[in-house]
Amino acid sequence: MNLRTLANFVAIADAGSLTAAAAAIPIAQPALTRQLRELETELGTQLFQRLPRGVRLTAAGIVLYETAQRVLADIARTRQRLAQDRGGSRSTIVLGASPTLARVLLPGLFERWIDAQDSIELRSREAFTPQLLDWLERGQVDMAIVTNPERGRRLSLHPLLGEPFALVSHARMGMARIVSVEELDSIPLLMTSLHRGIVDRQLMPLARQLRLKAEIDSVDSIRELVLRGRHATIMPVSVFKDAGRDTGIQMSEISGVQLNRMLVLASRIERVQDPALATAREQVENEFSRLVARGVFSLTRSERDASTG
Repeated sequence: MNLRTLANFVAIADAGSLTAAAAAIPIAQPALTRQLRELETELGTQLFQRLPRGVRLTAAGIVLYETAQRVLADIARTRQRLAQDRGGSRSTIVLGASPTLARVLLPGLFERWIDAQDSIELRSREAFTPQLLDWLERGQVDMAIVTNPERGRRLSLHPLLGEPFALVSHARMGMARIVSVEELDSIPLLMTSLHRGIVDRQLMPLARQLRLKAEIDSVDSIRELVLRGRHATIMPVSVFKDAGRDTGIQMSEISGVQLNRMLVLASRIERVQDPALATAREQVENEFSRLVARGVFSLTRSERDASTG
């Protein structure tokens, strides 16, 4: 087993198929298939379950995947330190994030980055997930935090966390702390197209669908309309986490269904071993851990109590 074999194994797991991984690395698919077969023989276990369309990690494959990720990240960091010692040129990483996430993530990330990183410059660009994925594939950003990306793209996808949605309204609307999914039909809602699509898919098993007053792809505009007290919205908790008693904003838990978005760190498969990218990935994950510890992505009872007085 060598680092290249480990990296190619991770590429297969991230891509979900040998065909997509071979095209992204790039490597001839027969050679990649042979590498995988030799790796499974060496370890004496099956690493992937072969499916009609693609592959899926077995239990043993998951163990190796987690180990391989750590090994490759350690090697990337070591290469970066050695490059710094040689006086290597400064790298630049461009991170993409949605407007709803950039507001809570980027200030702390940049503050710590500036203090800790001399050899890598961090830049950021904001857009919604479809645009971020397009920028990634075109090479206009190096990595991006995206929401519920579909499988099948030639990207390495690292789940960060699942964030619940909440019903957000002004106190004048008199919403309860907990609102049932059935009650949503009678509430005048505004939503972005991306969030509406996520919620509609999660409501589908219940044979329910949202009835919106308007679909507005501007989080700031929706926030302003909610503050005026006539409309509510369904959004990830972190979007309105800083709003509270002073503004009259309150967040209600939605019962009867689990509505959430999955935040995923995406990058191009061929750049998995890039030392600068590995450093940026680690810093982003650390910043997420800090935000999780602060409760930014959760709706707890004490915070609901505080928002409603």
